[in-house]
Amino acid sequence: MKITRIEFGMLRVPLKTPFKTALRTVHQVEDIVVMVHTDSGNIGYGEAPATAVITGDTHGSIVDAIRHYISPRLIGEEIADLNRITRLIQTAMEKNSSAKAAVEIAIYDLFGQLYGAPLYKMLGGGDPLVTTDITISVDTIDKMVADSISAVDRGFDSLKIKVGKDIGVDIERVKAIYAAVENRALLRLDANQGWSAKEAVYAIRGLEDAGVRLELVEQPVRARDLEGMRYVTERVHTPIMADESVFGPMEVIKLIHMRAADIINIKLMKTGGISNAVRIADIAAMHQVECMIGCMLETSISVAAAVHLAVAKSDVITKVDLDGPSLCAYNPVEGGVIFNESEISITDAPGLGIREIRGLEPISNCNAAA
Repeated sequence: MKITRIEFGMLRVPLKTPFKTALRTVHQVEDIVVMVHTDSGNIGYGEAPATAVITGDTHGSIVDAIRHYISPRLIGEEIADLNRITRLIQTAMEKNSSAKAAVEIAIYDLFGQLYGAPLYKMLGGGDPLVTTDITISVDTIDKMVADSISAVDRGFDSLKIKVGKDIGVDIERVKAIYAAVENRALLRLDANQGWSAKEAVYAIRGLEDAGVRLELVEQPVRARDLEGMRYVTERVHTPIMADESVFGPMEVIKLIHMRAADIINIKLMKTGGISNAVRIADIAAMHQVECMIGCMLETSISVAAAVHLAVAKSDVITKVDLDGPSLCAYNPVEGGVIFNESEISITDAPGLGIREIRGLEPISNCNAAA
């Protein structure tokens, strides 16, 4: 099975409600979809969102990176030579992690198709079912409480609460939500780099002293402020999770050696795809550090790949934050993983199991021949 061409599409899917964080407000998913074609007729699917405030990637940069740097290296390559292909992708250029991730996901999809097995089995196997949390966007206290109660009533037992805009209001938001759903759901806070180290300690200790039990607090300080992360981690009881601070394996090693966080959030759009995500999970496992698997605003194309990875690495990926498709007004994908509120399950279909993607808008393609 050889790669013959790579095509692009733009996928736009409205969100059920606006997605609000300390960094941005989004009303619809707008992702680049990558389709890798082969001489056998098989197609591998990948996807990348433009999350410039986190990864630095835009729609234009994703397409140009694949068209001019990644695609020319891959035409004619054998899918069976997976390690060689992932090296070609990762060394094609610096950074551009979302572009690399989209192509890698499509390649791993084809790798599973080549051997007639779902991707999670190719990555090591496991129980093909995970349970995800759901995000509660930054809003008024009453709206966030109502959204939290609605989520719990729909079966979600973990809520990811977005904070980080106004520390005083943040504390009141969390107290109100905790009072409304106590004993029914775990709370995970995500500050999206919105606090200083001292503010984070003040907020978390204040919540702890008020009797609010939190499962974790995600990325309380700026991504590059590892000393600030360590400052917070050393001064609170609540586990601290690194997200934007960790993109690749080297950053994970540094963070672990500094003891700057208790948990690592793996996202394929940060790691540049599955190969580095596997490395991060293995490094964390060696150091007995838990991981979460997360996503940006992605549909069930790339989230499917994250689900397969979570199943295969469930010994170290103990927490799941893959609610992107649940936030969408509809699922544009036929086949793939199955989303049922908090439960996500994998079928026995080869690769990612995706049969068709509806509503793709064409983008000029990389049609180089093998």
